[in-house]
Amino acid sequence: MTALQRPPLRLDLLRVPGLGRLLRWRWGRLFFQSLLLLVAGLIIYDGLTGPQLAPENIATVAAWIHYRGLVMLALLMVGNLFCMSCPFTLPRTVARRFSRRGGRWPRALRNKWPAIGLLFIIFFLYEWLDLWASPLWTAWLAAAYFVAALVLEALFAESPFCKYLCPLGSFNFVASTVSPFQVRERAAEVCRSCEGKDCVNGNERMLGCGTELFVPQIDSNLDCIFCLDCARACPHDNVALALRSPLQEGITASWPRRWDVSLLALVFVFASLSNAFGMVPPVYALLGWLAAHVAFLGEFGSLLLLLATLDLLLPLAVGMAAAALSRHLAASRESLRVVLARHVPALVPLAVAIWFAHYGFHFATGALSIVPVLQNFLLDHGVRWPGAHPNWTLSAILPFRWLFPLQVIVVLAGLLATLYALGEGARREEAGQRLLAGLVPWVVVAVALALIAVWIFSLPMEMRGTNFYSG
Repeated sequence: MTALQRPPLRLDLLRVPGLGRLLRWRWGRLFFQSLLLLVAGLIIYDGLTGPQLAPENIATVAAWIHYRGLVMLALLMVGNLFCMSCPFTLPRTVARRFSRRGGRWPRALRNKWPAIGLLFIIFFLYEWLDLWASPLWTAWLAAAYFVAALVLEALFAESPFCKYLCPLGSFNFVASTVSPFQVRERAAEVCRSCEGKDCVNGNERMLGCGTELFVPQIDSNLDCIFCLDCARACPHDNVALALRSPLQEGITASWPRRWDVSLLALVFVFASLSNAFGMVPPVYALLGWLAAHVAFLGEFGSLLLLLATLDLLLPLAVGMAAAALSRHLAASRESLRVVLARHVPALVPLAVAIWFAHYGFHFATGALSIVPVLQNFLLDHGVRWPGAHPNWTLSAILPFRWLFPLQVIVVLAGLLATLYALGEGARREEAGQRLLAGLVPWVVVAVALALIAVWIFSLPMEMRGTNFYSG
């Protein structure tokens, strides 16, 4: 979708009184980053020095219960607010003083293949190292993020960490394609007559876009970190954070039609199931079977084989099979790459629903656990008040019996959104009637994913990182 084809502006958050001024303020992003920097500092400090019992440490409770649940909520309500407020990129201004002499990120790595690999590594380490149960490892992971961001920003003149490497960012990029807001221009003619293109190039006052996106050409939330540096750098005040349909990208399939982008999305889709599957009893039976029948693998090899199959091989196999069958049924001469890229974006709303149902479960069962954790932290550091003692029974914010029905409703809503996006996308194509026949494999895949998700959520799930009290 080009700038001339965009729908008219309905709501621009940058024009909301108070909020818009804060977001456009030169130090606006720094304000939000400073808040999360404080949280990250507490995570690292308590993870390294505090109690190494997960339900009693800020690192594990904040990172694996609150961060994940709140990020999904923010993505669904607004957009990529975590990347906008990311504390790991705070060293960017300092690093950029060195990066002006730095080189360009290697052309061979300007794609999503490194992000796919690193995202898989994070999923694997989460299970292998029991990150959810280890404050120490969680703290070291957070520290490693700061180091990686600083080094890469200092060495290269762009922001390769955000755009090509960061696993958290890659996850948020895909999920934010169903967010209701997107950066765009207010008036296309202003951008056409602009000579400096400050939104992407920056100027002496402000940095330009770190991921090198030109505002009037943005038709997807992929690669957009919502930093709003473009809005602050634009001398014409022509940048908007505008309301849009959350299904826009699933319908228009506006992503680059590349293998790496499609596979990143498929990994995101299938990992929504494997990540939840790793917390239910059948996974332990499966790992035990692998260890018994393929003895040389051991615990490490069995887990690696299982996750590589579920998160990499299965998405690739299912995606290619669905694309091939879809092309056959539609009597299309398009390449598998194009067929895959047309349909995969429509699966993302269902995947986001599954991630939300999963992370929402842990947030709903453990949100209040942060209260005694913070109380205990303050007591350990000499802060006293009358009647000071942590109430370790605080945990859930919703009755447990509500959770499975709510999860089913969320997954069903995601499935309906995906089916609508598939159908509407085919209808809008010139060969819509012919393409409708090609939707059958994708509908089967979507329904199968939803049914598997409901089955997983119906099983007993580990209450990771919380003190769970059934009473």
